[in-house]
Amino acid sequence: MAESGGHLALRNVFAGPGSVTVLEDLSLDILPGETVALLGRNGVGKTTLLETLMGLCPASSGVIELDGHSVRGWPTWRRSRCGLALVPQEREVFPSLSVVENLRVAQRGDDWTVERAFDLFPRLAQRKLHRGNELSGGEQQMLAIARALMGSPDVLLLDEPLEGLAPIIVHSLLEAFHRLRQETGMTMLLVEQHAEVALDFAARALVLVRGRVAFDGQSRDLRADPDHMARLLGVSGG
Repeated sequence: MAESGGHLALRNVFAGPGSVTVLEDLSLDILPGETVALLGRNGVGKTTLLETLMGLCPASSGVIELDGHSVRGWPTWRRSRCGLALVPQEREVFPSLSVVENLRVAQRGDDWTVERAFDLFPRLAQRKLHRGNELSGGEQQMLAIARALMGSPDVLLLDEPLEGLAPIIVHSLLEAFHRLRQETGMTMLLVEQHAEVALDFAARALVLVRGRVAFDGQSRDLRADPDHMARLLGVSGG
């Protein structure tokens, strides 16, 4: 469970698809229970970093550790069993399976049950017999997050979970993230294009520029310097 694990460490990591290098000499530490916003312009390596952590994108060199154990070279399924979970940007719910079936197929252990997932996302309980392709975009996102939780992770990697959703759904998802943090102590790494939303939720922020960490510090410090934030992200701090 998240209370006893969730420490990520990267040292001098180079990674990218095929012969392309996206992450360049990247090093960082994320401590157990931290909530970290991962920011940056499009194409700087945010998704690549999450996929590298999950083993979906190869690291050509460097060290990747989870709770002190080197996981570089491990297949994705092994990393998942050791506590990593990714909610991909595309959601990737099983379209022909019902909500309940989507959840049950991902369940590992007794920490997360279908009932617990429904308590976090009551809307899914109302739609429990509907197939994945019969859900709205917001409902699919709730299902993708709940399905990741069914594996009882220590670390939750979220790739733009709020993208393209109505404000009322965004509010519901943020409430669920707050509950997760309070009730489980789970480590969370959130990729988000809307900097203000991410900085408001996460106490710590990482900003990538050209595959490297250009800022690693308190979210409040970045928000207090709108000119610096604009230079890093290309957006207004207000």
